[in-house]
Amino acid sequence: MADKDWPKHGDITGPIVMVGFGSIGRGTLPLIERHFRFDKSRMVVIDPRDDDRALLDERGIAFVQAHVTKDNLKDLLTPYLTAGDGQGFCVNLSVDTSSLDLMKLCRKLDVLYVDTVVEPWLGFYFDDKADNAARTNYALRETVRREKRKHPGGTTALSCCGANPGMVSWFVKQALVNLADDLGLAYKRPGAGDRQGWAKLMKKAGVKGIHIAERDTQRARNPKPMDVFWNTWSVEGFVSEGLQPAELGWGTHEKWKPKNARSHKKGNRAAIYLEQPGANTRVRTWCPTPGAQYGFLVTHNEAISIADFFTLRDSKGKLSYRPTCHYAYHPCNDAVLSLHEMFGAAGKAQPVQHVLDENELVDGIDELGVLLYGHRKNAYWFGSQLSLDETRKLAPYQNATGLQVTSAVLAGMVWALENPRAGIVETDEMDFARCLEVQRPYLGPVKGYYTDWTPLVGRPGLFPEDIDTKDPWQFRNILVR
Repeated sequence: MADKDWPKHGDITGPIVMVGFGSIGRGTLPLIERHFRFDKSRMVVIDPRDDDRALLDERGIAFVQAHVTKDNLKDLLTPYLTAGDGQGFCVNLSVDTSSLDLMKLCRKLDVLYVDTVVEPWLGFYFDDKADNAARTNYALRETVRREKRKHPGGTTALSCCGANPGMVSWFVKQALVNLADDLGLAYKRPGAGDRQGWAKLMKKAGVKGIHIAERDTQRARNPKPMDVFWNTWSVEGFVSEGLQPAELGWGTHEKWKPKNARSHKKGNRAAIYLEQPGANTRVRTWCPTPGAQYGFLVTHNEAISIADFFTLRDSKGKLSYRPTCHYAYHPCNDAVLSLHEMFGAAGKAQPVQHVLDENELVDGIDELGVLLYGHRKNAYWFGSQLSLDETRKLAPYQNATGLQVTSAVLAGMVWALENPRAGIVETDEMDFARCLEVQRPYLGPVKGYYTDWTPLVGRPGLFPEDIDTKDPWQFRNILVR
């Protein structure tokens, strides 16, 4: 499809400020150019590295080589965010820059805002003086939720609007609607932000839990060398979240907890964490292409936000229903090998960190979806099966993993333009149908699959195991111990 045939989704009347120009920033740029009308002379990209400055220079887009810090945030960004007339848009795709502080500044200046993660300031992830509870995504998310409660309404700021967190929350709702229809349930589709309505529907459908089940089969042209970390998206981001505690939304059907599981004392208390790193914690899961597989229980915002969104309480506030929810991620094989090397060195990351681009990869797909399990039809996976080959035809400067993220950023930007006074919003609270309508042209096949697989298939096998044979979908059976 030629660029002239792609739809224009709206007008950005003020400046566009992109903070961060790594692999996701590079991939988001052509989508912004393709789908919005805006003045390029009023766009600026800010990043501490100038590796890909040529992409901006050839377009006549301003570049500022700088690291946004707690000390310079206001003085550095305010002139760019407020230049000229119209409403500006801040696209935050950075690392080590506080999402909350940048969000607060944008809302104060009436600038629309989107990010893909609740990112802290530099030092948070590896603070050896903080306890593990303080290093969780639960703690980071709570800072944004407190800001939302303290300052409701106002200029729209979208929190965690990438592929996951982000798109997968829209997949959960679409999967639930598909499941409810296939079960023959009588229901009225709830409104976008109707938490109780959606939670009641999920409970009625009999869903016990949700895996964000992903398999990345993209293969590099050359073998990975020793002492480097290869990944198909930000290595800095993956290492940071991989060394946080494993976290999961904790469902009401669970009868057992690991000995190193910990609960939170404040906030919504929808999640627990384990006293071990997520990228060194394995779980059993299922994706359509490989079937049964191991995934890493890496902490992600959506594990908490989805469990929180689909929580039901009775009239006295007592918890009556919540699904278990967590990431179950099998990254590309080179990233798995990189993780083995890193944890073999007691968690010390390799000195060379590299994102494999579309020219270094030969084939493969990123199969990213949601597995709703425990209902009468057992388990249902729904998601994107985007290939590297199709990605090359759809958009430049990115692999399949990247396009799933950048197209979600695009959908979020469209939604923000259409809803400019929605306040601070998580993707669970957005109109999933509208967002997927914008994003689907970039997702390859988007399909649903039912499976008879459970975590008990083929077990206990040759060795004794501590499993719950009465309820296959207990976390006791999912966690690899």
